[in-house]
Amino acid sequence: MAGFERQICYKNFGALKFERSYMKFISDFHIHSHYSRATAKNLNLENLHIAAQLKGITVVGTGDFTHPEWFAELKEKLVYDENGLFRLKPDIAKQCDKQVPSSCRSQVAFMLVTEISNIYKKNGKTRKNHNLLFVPDLDTAARLGSKLLAIGNVKSDGRPILGMDARNLLEILLKTTDRGFFVPAHIWTPWFSLLGSKSGFDSLQDCFEDLTSHIYAVETGLSSDPAMNWRVSALENLTLISNSDAHSPANLGREANIFDTELTYDSIIEAMKSGSPNHFLGTLEFYPEEGKYHYDGHRKCEISFHPTQTLSHNNICPVCEKPLTLGVLYRVNALSDRPEGVKPTKSHPYDHIIPLTDILSEMLRVGPRTKKVFQQYHSILEKLGPELNVLNELSLEKIEEAGIPLLKESIGKMRKNQVEIVPGYDGEFGRVKIFEEGERETLISKKLLFHMPVKEISIEKKK
Repeated sequence: MAGFERQICYKNFGALKFERSYMKFISDFHIHSHYSRATAKNLNLENLHIAAQLKGITVVGTGDFTHPEWFAELKEKLVYDENGLFRLKPDIAKQCDKQVPSSCRSQVAFMLVTEISNIYKKNGKTRKNHNLLFVPDLDTAARLGSKLLAIGNVKSDGRPILGMDARNLLEILLKTTDRGFFVPAHIWTPWFSLLGSKSGFDSLQDCFEDLTSHIYAVETGLSSDPAMNWRVSALENLTLISNSDAHSPANLGREANIFDTELTYDSIIEAMKSGSPNHFLGTLEFYPEEGKYHYDGHRKCEISFHPTQTLSHNNICPVCEKPLTLGVLYRVNALSDRPEGVKPTKSHPYDHIIPLTDILSEMLRVGPRTKKVFQQYHSILEKLGPELNVLNELSLEKIEEAGIPLLKESIGKMRKNQVEIVPGYDGEFGRVKIFEEGERETLISKKLLFHMPVKEISIEKKK
């Protein structure tokens, strides 16, 4: 996916207007705040602003705007732009930017997005669907929040749980604003998704009924990629978007979307609605095997199965003899009506990426959250620029010039899909292995030999 270049998107630093011209940029819409359960305490607007620059992301979802306290923070810290986007107030942004190396500094826009958990009974089965809602301004967000508050508790969690039909939630959004956008989240996850094995449906129509035509895009989730979704013809006319579902600033951008539009709310929404290949350029993806629910299994029993193994065991765990958690690959196989490798007419490019901290973890043979990885990560960004540009766009020659042992080789193997992954299952993330046994040591030895200084030998002539 070539040609991505970072561009300054403001007419000037002090102005509250974005450029109206078209530009390429990366977005990550599905994130959370520190008011959501199981999220980092530092997941606030300031750290999202910093993380977006380190990653190379221009547009970030706010997450959780239905939560009253988070909504108050949004009103307090953000400045509204006439184009339907927001940014940190200049004095706050100025302080945050001091923590960003000059090689990564760029402007960051926020977009109002929240996730709702719908848990309800339909057709004799309990449904648990997560959905993303996009709105253009704080007034609309406030009106939508008030309507949802009358239905359920939006104060206890940044991602509120509402006992209402997902179809009815879509209807409320449509009645609140004609500029809203509704996206079913991580549609294949077993427990909380549109097509999940545990509590989902077999089609969009089963879920959204007469309002199905208002669904223009779906989020594929970490455990699937576009190629897997292409096997299901019912998804063909939908735009497949990818987001991080970040529960910490560090996880921002582990999946993301690439646009070439005006930097406005309406242009971004229209690109996702139409799926125009000129404006929605594609996605950056986890390797689906890395996701927590790619394979089937039982984490407590340490049973991980490919779907063929699951079928041979009649979907029953051989250890505890209870039903296995059926993962994303199993579910895609069950609903697919196309073979692997089929590419539909409406499709977008995508590239698999591995978080730079995970790459460094294997390179350095330490944990991804260690001080050693943290220091090396920031050293790379200072030398080479934002993470996503390093992973996906920067030439291997430029990466080599940074002088980081094995970085060029690691990213080169990732780009060629020459990695080995132990698939994730039943809530357990997959494990990536970049180097084969002994390969790392061989590469290091070759580099040392290549760079070894040659001593000059002087030969005295005999008199």
